[in-house]
Amino acid sequence: MFRGMRRFKQEQSKEVCIKILKNEKRGVLSVQGDDGYPYGIPINYYYDEELNKIYFHGAGAGHKIDSINKDNKVSFCTWNKGEQVEGKWYYMVLSVVVFGRIRIVEDGDFKVNQLRKMATKYYPTKEEVEFELNRDLHRVTLLELDIEHMTGKIVEEK
Repeated sequence: MFRGMRRFKQEQSKEVCIKILKNEKRGVLSVQGDDGYPYGIPINYYYDEELNKIYFHGAGAGHKIDSINKDNKVSFCTWNKGEQVEGKWYYMVLSVVVFGRIRIVEDGDFKVNQLRKMATKYYPTKEEVEFELNRDLHRVTLLELDIEHMTGKIVEEK
């Protein structure tokens, strides 16, 4: 169903993909937008290794939510900052592309738990995490991406 990588020698292991998903903070979520145009959104995320799912938060209305309600098939891409090749000007960059289906999380306790994990990735203290959750939980939508296919790739960025 999903294509194999054309540049298979650059393909990375599942373990490398997971490391990138766990450590990076931003990526691009792509949905099927209006009139058949893809819609890519730069977005923060949290990867739950135990569940092998990616979580996003945001408003409960808008282009992204409308698109997801029409077609829940999405892709998500993230990449690391890269490492400069010794003695060269260019970098080796690792990227991960994920395909899957996304849904709005309805279970309140699960939503709070996942949002807390996600916030811990971004906020410097537990107190700030709890402050934000208490202030904004009522207006936050949590999205869950069920990973169906994932590839990682290393590229010389030159």
